[in-house]
Amino acid sequence: MSATETENRVDSLGRTYGTGRRKESVARVWVKPGNGDIVVNGKKVFDYFARPVLQTLVLQPFTVSNRTGRYDVFCTVCGGGLSGQAGAVRHGISRALVEYEPDLRSVLKSAGMLTRDSRSVERKKYGLMKARRSYQFSKR
Repeated sequence: MSATETENRVDSLGRTYGTGRRKESVARVWVKPGNGDIVVNGKKVFDYFARPVLQTLVLQPFTVSNRTGRYDVFCTVCGGGLSGQAGAVRHGISRALVEYEPDLRSVLKSAGMLTRDSRSVERKKYGLMKARRSYQFSKR
């Protein structure tokens, strides 16, 4: 890609945008060069996602691309639970990073960060307790 194409993707504040989705969650993510501050819904990432598993999930795009501490991230996420929100933030960060540095596309794509995880909750079926669990059989 040429330099003019990447310049068009950066807004007037020097940010790039990416939308991430996972389960029912949608994350709007803005990435700009900085010192590694990540803010999710007005809170630091370690305060918002308290579980270490979710923290590593959110930081994965930076560790895979060796860009840890180089970018500031601001994102708003809504819908779903914390696990889905963490996946949505990861997806959005990956997309925004590719907008800023198109050379990272192959690295993030091979790691599976740019693909939307389409798994969602299976619907409950008629005559069953849950999606697959049947009612307990009583012989007498």
